[in-house]
Amino acid sequence: MAREQLGVLNALDAAKTQWYHFTAIVIAGMGFFTDAYDLFCISLVTKLLGRIYYHVDGRKKPGTLPPNVAAAVTGVALVGTLAGQLFFGWLGDKMGRKKVYGITLLLMVVCSIASGLSFGSSRKGVMATLCFFRFWLGFGIGGDYPLSATIMSEYANKKTRGAFIAAVFAMQGFGILSGGIVALIVSASFDQAFKAPTYSENPIASTVPQADYVWRIILMFGAFPAALTYYWRMKMPETARYTALVAKNSKQAAADMSKVLNVDLQAEEDTVIKMAANEANSFGLFSKEFLKRHGLHLLGTTSTWFLLDIAYYSQNLFQKDIFTAIGWIPKAENMNAIHELYKIAKAQTLIALCSTVPGYWFTVAFIDVMGRFAIQLMGFFFMTVFMFALAIPYHHWTLKPNRIGFVIMYSLTFFFANFGPNATTFVVPAEIFPARLRSTCHGISAAAGKAGAIVGAFGFLYAAQNTDPSKTDAGYPPGIGVRYSLIMLGVVNFFGMLFTFLVPESKGKSLEELTGEIEDEAAETELQTGPTRTVPV
Repeated sequence: MAREQLGVLNALDAAKTQWYHFTAIVIAGMGFFTDAYDLFCISLVTKLLGRIYYHVDGRKKPGTLPPNVAAAVTGVALVGTLAGQLFFGWLGDKMGRKKVYGITLLLMVVCSIASGLSFGSSRKGVMATLCFFRFWLGFGIGGDYPLSATIMSEYANKKTRGAFIAAVFAMQGFGILSGGIVALIVSASFDQAFKAPTYSENPIASTVPQADYVWRIILMFGAFPAALTYYWRMKMPETARYTALVAKNSKQAAADMSKVLNVDLQAEEDTVIKMAANEANSFGLFSKEFLKRHGLHLLGTTSTWFLLDIAYYSQNLFQKDIFTAIGWIPKAENMNAIHELYKIAKAQTLIALCSTVPGYWFTVAFIDVMGRFAIQLMGFFFMTVFMFALAIPYHHWTLKPNRIGFVIMYSLTFFFANFGPNATTFVVPAEIFPARLRSTCHGISAAAGKAGAIVGAFGFLYAAQNTDPSKTDAGYPPGIGVRYSLIMLGVVNFFGMLFTFLVPESKGKSLEELTGEIEDEAAETELQTGPTRTVPV
């Protein structure tokens, strides 16, 4: 006999798309706007930091951050994010989604502002202070991943749930785009106001004292979008699925959702008691039952996110070097410090506008039509194809007549990352695990992704260096070069495609149906012996 589903959860599953859905998308999405802005804007200002704080008199090239400092500045927020995903993911299942949601936002706002106010009597002091605040900024950002995904999945109806969760994540695209636009406006304004010669003309005068304000303004701006949504986050009620299935308070769940949905819902305390008494709704994360039911699912979500982020973050972090290699950005010595930032921001903004942002919204449009599995498999496949197409004839793409072709191919890899695994790896973990473990499992999956990001960010700072020692960036040993780095990323994407087969399709099903919290015995047996997947062919 089938277990009973709570009326309040049925009402959420069957609800027509209405105003509260869009409100939830914006409230949760602005956190992701800030997340993306903060994590990616640091890649815009690293060369400026090198010129300001690590200038060496007599050198032919401008100052650059030493390898250990560059790795710390770009990677420390990723380490903080990983820690935050694990901690706040666990806390979201223990204390409730809403209680923890405000803490993460406050942490982001305070640490965004503090990052821009990183002062010290020496360059080491400035860099140490910057790294300290960016770690805690990352910690807050990390909490937003499992909480935003879980809240949106638990508020959404089953027909358009994928699109709603993907729309929250798609705000990252606008965050990346805004990072580029803010950097363009600030750098263009300062470049116009404080004229400076190129480095080759006058090394000292090429970096005006006011350049120190530029990077600080760019970093601090990330606080404003998050601050604007704090009030509305605090006004959101706890999700009905947490209140009813985890806190076991059906009366409160019915009262909260009656207000949200504008319908009368009855508390069903007997049904909650029955569901709580069932062993299938009580096993823990480290139990044999979890391993049997969801072990392969967790392996699938963690491995695909890990592999995706190796490729995704390494591309973002060394894309300015690719732009230099193909001639989009002139040699550093032929620009002043602020104009170099302007050129890097212009290139990143164009990539975001042409490929990153559209890719996210293609996922929003098609995820509930094609399904998560098909989009993820397709995305990894095309990322693999385009990476190899860039890498194998790499010399061909560096020739001046072919540079635009290179940029188009490079943009397509970003398009299929975002219309593909970058979005689906975020969506699926919020759907396929039980309510009492949903935030934790999403946090674990996201943390695996950030581990991949750390591998990509740290590893490819070194790997992408030229094989010729005389052509490497200051302080770096020779690497394998951009071509072989791209080949490695192609292989990584291929393995992502293989691990996608461990991830179940969740399109069109209720969360409780997916997790086994309301299954009948026959369906439970099927879940334990092996999940079936509906894949478009």
